[in-house]
Amino acid sequence: MLPRKQPNLLTGERASCRQNSQLRGSNGRKAEQMRSRIHNKMCWSRALHTGWLLLLVQLLCLEAVPISMDKTKVQEPEKKAEEPPASVDTGLHYDRYLREVIDFLEKDQHFREKLHNTDMEDIKQGKLAKELDFVSHHVRTKLDELKRQEVSRLRTLIKAKQDLEGGNDIAVDHQALLKQFEYLNHMNPHTFEVDDLDRLIKSATKDLENFDKDRHEEFKKYEMAKDHDRREHLKTLDEDDRQKEQEHYEEMKKKHADHPKVNHPGSQNQLKEVWEEADGLDPEDFDPKTFFNLHDTNGDGFFDEQELEALFTKELEKIYDPTNEEDDMVEMEEERLRMREHVMNEVDSNKDRLVSLEEFLVATKKKEFLEPDSWETLEQNQAYTDEEMREFEEHLVQQEEDLNQKAVDLQNQRDELERQQEQLNAQKIELQQAVEHMERLKTQNVELPPEVHVEGNAIPEMHAVDNQLHPEQEAQLQGHDPALQVQQHTPQEHHEQHQDLAQQGLPQTHQDLPPGHQEAAHGQHNVP
Repeated sequence: MLPRKQPNLLTGERASCRQNSQLRGSNGRKAEQMRSRIHNKMCWSRALHTGWLLLLVQLLCLEAVPISMDKTKVQEPEKKAEEPPASVDTGLHYDRYLREVIDFLEKDQHFREKLHNTDMEDIKQGKLAKELDFVSHHVRTKLDELKRQEVSRLRTLIKAKQDLEGGNDIAVDHQALLKQFEYLNHMNPHTFEVDDLDRLIKSATKDLENFDKDRHEEFKKYEMAKDHDRREHLKTLDEDDRQKEQEHYEEMKKKHADHPKVNHPGSQNQLKEVWEEADGLDPEDFDPKTFFNLHDTNGDGFFDEQELEALFTKELEKIYDPTNEEDDMVEMEEERLRMREHVMNEVDSNKDRLVSLEEFLVATKKKEFLEPDSWETLEQNQAYTDEEMREFEEHLVQQEEDLNQKAVDLQNQRDELERQQEQLNAQKIELQQAVEHMERLKTQNVELPPEVHVEGNAIPEMHAVDNQLHPEQEAQLQGHDPALQVQQHTPQEHHEQHQDLAQQGLPQTHQDLPPGHQEAAHGQHNVP
């Protein structure tokens, strides 16, 4: 019996290590395969998820497009060019012509640069007008057209005024009447020349300077007329009603004067109040340049008169309320005008009726801006004096007398026209009766024979119109021919003559005569 082989520990140990190594290799490969499968599944999952997202987006986009939309009719919105800021109405009667000329001149680059770089005094002296010779041909052609249209408009106005005044039959000298319009050269109505631009600038400057003055005069007349009407109304009341009306007037006047303090126009306090209440900004962050840009509504780099007046709305609302009986909106607009004029006088250094950013910033550094005086409103400054009121009332009396005299003259003219109309109606009736009489004669066909013989005696020819004898025949009857002289008979002798004719078998009346002799005999009896 052979002895049993003993295991070699070293060999067994190696074998065990080899088995473990094989086992580890097998497990590693399995793990790697598992990781590979998991990675592949994750990639597929991500790909599917992305694909589902893309599909969902496409479906949403497809649903967002209307099925009935005709893509051929879809038009992309056109990009509108930025329009230039709207020009401000100057209030002049030729405002449209002025604005159109300026707008077209500013389209020329050379003239626009000259306009912005020229001082106001040089513009008033006509230096800018000479630059018209250098503008483009297109602009000059358009200016010629604008002038022709303006001349045509003025001629139409002249004709309309003449028609209203009742001078339709009077020849109009348009050239003479066009002289009153100094803002254009009426001697050349076809082309726009340097002289036209010079006239337009000078006329607009002068008229705008007088525009505010005229507005003040109109307001003064309004206030005096209102006070005059109130006094006249008091005269129509009895003592008690007059006292009540006067007390009510004083009460409304006192109530109107009871309002919050009004800031000085254009001062720091006034602008900060606009900055806070209108713009909604912190007054501690007030910045003049930012304020200017916020309220330069047309973005042209200037405060014009309308933009300045808009800044005073908050101050005016402290004084005037359209729902209050004591507040007059006409007075509010006059107060706005006073505020604007004050700021223009303080800030507009070159007097071009515009406030530039530079002028505005300079004004904010002045003492008047930081420490202004109190502002006196209209109720603290009467618009007219007692002497002006007296002259106004005298003028009203004279106007009333003139109107009464005109009314009397018109009544006299009316009476005269009625009298003439009555005469015309009477003449018309007479003419109508004469026409009817002639028509009756025509229908009767009256024809008188030239001569009728009765028993050898000739009956003179009679005129058919007035049954009068010819002058020579009348002379014969009165004595030259005794045979033809008509004898006058008394009624008794006439009756006896008829009886003798009846006994002799002769005709007694005109009806017994032959037809041709009846009319002749009838005319004979009418002979005086």
